[in-house]
Amino acid sequence: MLSFLQKSDQNQGPLIPAWHPNFRDHERLPDTKVVRTQFFVNFAAIAIAASLLLYFSYQEYRINNLGHQVADWQGQIDTNQKASEQAMLVSEKFAAEEKKIAELEAFVKQRVQVSLLLQHLGNTLPANLAFDVVDVRDAGIDLRGIAAGTPDEASGHTSAYVEQLKQDKTLSGIFEDVALNRLERDQANGRLSFDIYLRFKGAGAKK
Repeated sequence: MLSFLQKSDQNQGPLIPAWHPNFRDHERLPDTKVVRTQFFVNFAAIAIAASLLLYFSYQEYRINNLGHQVADWQGQIDTNQKASEQAMLVSEKFAAEEKKIAELEAFVKQRVQVSLLLQHLGNTLPANLAFDVVDVRDAGIDLRGIAAGTPDEASGHTSAYVEQLKQDKTLSGIFEDVALNRLERDQANGRLSFDIYLRFKGAGAKK
């Protein structure tokens, strides 16, 4: 019986006990502080990496979305620009035609007024003055002629006529200025020649 037991023990080989931590042996237990520190460091690194990934992903989304918006805005600008250019061309053509019509109306209106003005000037012209030239311009009327009498008398008659033109109620509504531009002796006939300019209202300072 003893030999059988001994033979059986020899066949089984050496017995190795299974390892398990002995929680009562604190010196052989792993350092929990190091484990906790490493865990939190790894967790913080993963959290930072995840935050950075989310941040850059959001920025990329915003940039991509902004790019689409810019493309849409540019498309609208291009469309509106084409319409604006066409409208500008039509407006320029309209303005040119309107200017022609305004010039034609002003021309017709002015010519009607000038015909009446010439009649009025002829009726109110003093007997000692005579017109040689009546030059009708866009900005006014240039009256050139001669004055009879001695130099002093002719000068006085011409100055009085200029004042008469300035005080004329019919002319004051049409002209804004009456000026004696020239008064000198005509060597051919010895009389004084004059040049009186009547400027239309709104025509500016020059002839």
